[in-house]
Amino acid sequence: MRTRPLKVALLGCGVVGSEVARIMTTHADDLAARIGAPVELAGVAVRRPGKVREGIDPALITTDATALVKRGDIDVIVEVIGGIEPARTLITTAFEHGASVVSANKALLAQDGAALHAAAEEHGRDLYYEAAVAGAIPLIRPLRESLAGDKVNRVLGIVNGTTNFILDKMDSTGAGYQEALDEATALGYAEADPTADVEGFDAAAKAAILAGIAFHTRVRLDDVYREGMTEVTAADFASAKEMGCTIKLLAICERAADGRSVTARVHPAMIPLTHPLASVRGAYNAVFVESDAAGQLMFYGPGAGGSPTASAVLGDLVAVCRNRLSGSTGPGESAYAALPVSPMGDVVTRYHISLDVADKPGVLAQVATVFAEHGVSIDTVRQQGKDGEASLVVVTHRASDAALNGTVEALRKLDTVRGVASIMRVEGE
Repeated sequence: MRTRPLKVALLGCGVVGSEVARIMTTHADDLAARIGAPVELAGVAVRRPGKVREGIDPALITTDATALVKRGDIDVIVEVIGGIEPARTLITTAFEHGASVVSANKALLAQDGAALHAAAEEHGRDLYYEAAVAGAIPLIRPLRESLAGDKVNRVLGIVNGTTNFILDKMDSTGAGYQEALDEATALGYAEADPTADVEGFDAAAKAAILAGIAFHTRVRLDDVYREGMTEVTAADFASAKEMGCTIKLLAICERAADGRSVTARVHPAMIPLTHPLASVRGAYNAVFVESDAAGQLMFYGPGAGGSPTASAVLGDLVAVCRNRLSGSTGPGESAYAALPVSPMGDVVTRYHISLDVADKPGVLAQVATVFAEHGVSIDTVRQQGKDGEASLVVVTHRASDAALNGTVEALRKLDTVRGVASIMRVEGE
């Protein structure tokens, strides 16, 4: 074993960063045996230097992250500060000064992954980011290494624990959205400002990363269609149960049937209770991968939290350190396919539409005519009426999102349609 330690610098020492530092210390002998050399925590960049950080030598603490990444003797930078800047500049500066990088920064990778990969390649360094997508769940490495010889056609997953906890509570207890959100906040599953989670921004960033790796195509955050889950109601869950379904916020990345384009989207959807993702409860994550040769694979586990995320970071750290010792680098960006990302209007799926209509003869015929005029075939219809008002629930066969949107706009113009109460896609069938 080499006796000179590999030097590691940590950017950020919050929930994840402090856990990374703890594991590096408590598992130092095991890490050294697995890597072939000891690893040494050589510096920790933080914003609040006065905070007590148990187990970390105060002499390692600095507020000058730029000076830390420019030192030149650092082998690996672990970036867990998040956000776009200063993380982007710090990572590229680290490459320029000879360090490889392990990151958990989904937002940055979804926005500027191509540029970061190019900088890593230019300087002959590694960029690893297993922790950016699904916490402790091994997903990035299986997609870009284990399935490198296969053709991935679809990635369907629950990649945000906060939203899954909220929707699971609504499903299992009948709670409304706000009540379930309040419980998630009280238990620490939701941030004080939950917008990134409940509006789908977090999941969309992860979808961009997954789609890029799965389809060997550059997919940026702006390419991902996104809908949040704040409008999901108890009535939607009641309708889902009548169909033998539940509701999940899904990240869906698909290769077109002709193989010439891809799509990436995040939105709430009904899925059958028989689908493996329907049984994912609480704050857990799960990703379902479909490929030509391997068939259907499912990856499941805790998708967030200090220890699970740190586990993924340390796995990358071991791999990168091994590469440093051998003088090699791991897989970089694979974007050779360069497939176009199709707009949401091209996506084909089934739909569940709930309408508030007048309770009088001929309404159903009018509604059915609108669906027919827009080329959307109806599978089932359920109608309930009372005191001159009625609800009409329509479940369609597969149709394009553009055709469905045209149908809904036309329905809104009917005098007999009081309103469109809910539109929900039906996936996983």
